[in-house]
Amino acid sequence: MGIKRYYAISDNTITNAFKENLETRGTGSNMGASDILEAFVIHGQTSASISAENAEQSRILIEFDVNAMLADISNDIVPSSSVDYVLRLFNAEHAQTTPLSYSLDVSMIKENGWNEGTGLDMENYTDLGESNWDFATPTKAWDLTGGDYYGVGSNAAAIHSSSYFFTGGVENLELNINFAMDKWRNHHVNYPNYGLIVKHTDPVISGALGTYYTKKFF
Repeated sequence: MGIKRYYAISDNTITNAFKENLETRGTGSNMGASDILEAFVIHGQTSASISAENAEQSRILIEFDVNAMLADISNDIVPSSSVDYVLRLFNAEHAQTTPLSYSLDVSMIKENGWNEGTGLDMENYTDLGESNWDFATPTKAWDLTGGDYYGVGSNAAAIHSSSYFFTGGVENLELNINFAMDKWRNHHVNYPNYGLIVKHTDPVISGALGTYYTKKFF
């Protein structure tokens, strides 16, 4: 069995987390030039961050050159069938708390192209730019803050999302994303490639399971 690796052409972390003053949120910050990608959910750091609507979060945006993949299929470099497309993100060790026994959702981004940006600051959120929590590009807001993405469908034809479970918290993510590639390849008019969003699950965001610090990837 052969393996061909494709690297992301764009990635970014977006957040609505509070800055150090615990008053101002970093919704306008951009981290597109950072080597690290990060997903977390924080509840109760202030009275304004308890519920799902105002929980502090960071989410990962990532996009691949699907046209290059399709060209490889056309040129018989990659088989046209019986192929698995696997998203791999590599665990980045850090000194902060990492959650245990949790899942991250990986969903198709919809209806918006987005800028990677050039920000670096993942601590104080001082680098402003797009994409960010509110805006996909300098002139285009997300339809829903925090990124526009498809939810989980009720049948196979409607599946736009999958989840990866981390037993110990520090594993790499290796998730079959055929659900996305099949749509980008065969239904590209209805499902153009805007990449994937990686986020904590809705029960974690709601606060039902408490705070989930922080998963970092290379």
